[in-house]
Amino acid sequence: MKLSFFGAAGEVTGSCLRVDHAHGTFLVDCGLFQGGRQAELKNRQALDFDLKRVDFVLLTHAHLDHSGLIPRLVALGYKGPVYATPATVDLLEIMLMDAAHIQEKEAEWALRHARNRQARHRVEMTPLYTVEQARASLGRLKAVPYETDCHPGAGVSFRFREAGHILGSAIIEIDVGEGSGLRRLVVSGDLGQPMRPVLRDPVRVERADVLCVESTYGNRAHRSFNATLDELADAIKQTLVGRGGNVIIPAFAVGRTQEILFVLADLVRAGRIGPLKVVVDSPMASAVTALTVRHRELWDEDTRQLFAWSQENGARFDVRFVQDVEESMALNSVKGGLVIISASGMCDAGRVRHHLRYNLGRSECSIVIAGFQAAGTLGRRLVDGARQVSLFGERVPVRARIHTIGGLSAHADQPALLDWLAHIKQPPQRTFVVHGEPLGAMALADAIHARLGWPAPVVPEPGVNYPIP
Repeated sequence: MKLSFFGAAGEVTGSCLRVDHAHGTFLVDCGLFQGGRQAELKNRQALDFDLKRVDFVLLTHAHLDHSGLIPRLVALGYKGPVYATPATVDLLEIMLMDAAHIQEKEAEWALRHARNRQARHRVEMTPLYTVEQARASLGRLKAVPYETDCHPGAGVSFRFREAGHILGSAIIEIDVGEGSGLRRLVVSGDLGQPMRPVLRDPVRVERADVLCVESTYGNRAHRSFNATLDELADAIKQTLVGRGGNVIIPAFAVGRTQEILFVLADLVRAGRIGPLKVVVDSPMASAVTALTVRHRELWDEDTRQLFAWSQENGARFDVRFVQDVEESMALNSVKGGLVIISASGMCDAGRVRHHLRYNLGRSECSIVIAGFQAAGTLGRRLVDGARQVSLFGERVPVRARIHTIGGLSAHADQPALLDWLAHIKQPPQRTFVVHGEPLGAMALADAIHARLGWPAPVVPEPGVNYPIP
């Protein structure tokens, strides 16, 4: 067996693992590169290997940095199945179509802009994939429930297990080979932080001969959840009551928006903040929230009780979902009293950029950063203390207060990752630390070796073949 990492190797986005074994080849994840100037080029150069050899694809979850190149994979000739949990399949029916729509609109804008400037290079003026190609790729999706053994091809079986990251997210246990040559490959996907709202905690895995573990927060510990709630409550009270401004929360449409809604509801229910008017300004987030409600079987018990409370207390916790563009634009004339949750979570696209344009320059407002911000993104620049940023070709001063609330992250921190790893009974023969920027990945690799006593893990290099004995 050989493992090759074509993304999320020394960086956070673009997850794509190719596994070559005696009976064939398969992929685990097929994600977009996001953030930074090289992302567009990387996406166009991705999948530069013989796709006819790929028998099937396994997806850990629906976030686009793990799934967003599936339409391009199919458009380039892949004809096999793509296996995912039922909730992931449901999410991708929304997300891939939306991603394709954005690709088409951005390509149209680039072409129009290039005509004005008589640009010579045209490759980036075509979308990575079209809406029709995304629709065609949906036919490749095959739903497999959690804790169900599946045999997709000769010499391979797999099982999805709860990862606690977003709705439908999975740890994948993959058995490759037969008899004495059988090896269990475990891919963590993105692991959720334990004891967080909405989803169940990640399942603890007991056996892995070969392990790929994420390291998004491999070099840090989140603030305690109670301290995080205190910080969020203070930011909201100071902004809405103390200064009369708005609170803007850039949030991923999938997972983060729904978690934040439940956290805000819990703060109101507990009396830690007063009644709230919350606006969710993201059509995708609205659709995903409705889908989350449909999949209540995946919630923890506390979330079920909180949802029932929120249904009975709409006057105290007033949530409005905005769909059309005109209603979204009208929000920019509201000077105070709103909590606006909008995508994208790293501030690099979507409606949140408009809300930042109208609120960043106002000292009475606050921007709450509640998730990981990749290098090169607008969100990262705000976290790093930028005094002004560019939005729609204009320089916008940063006068609003920037609150970084890391304890709401959907990713496990270093202590949680080490605790999850410690439940594996025997050290894996090979451990690969992926999905982390270099400092985070190396810090987790060092901690695994020093604290767990495992053989030194590897932070893989992109495209390199790693043989497994």
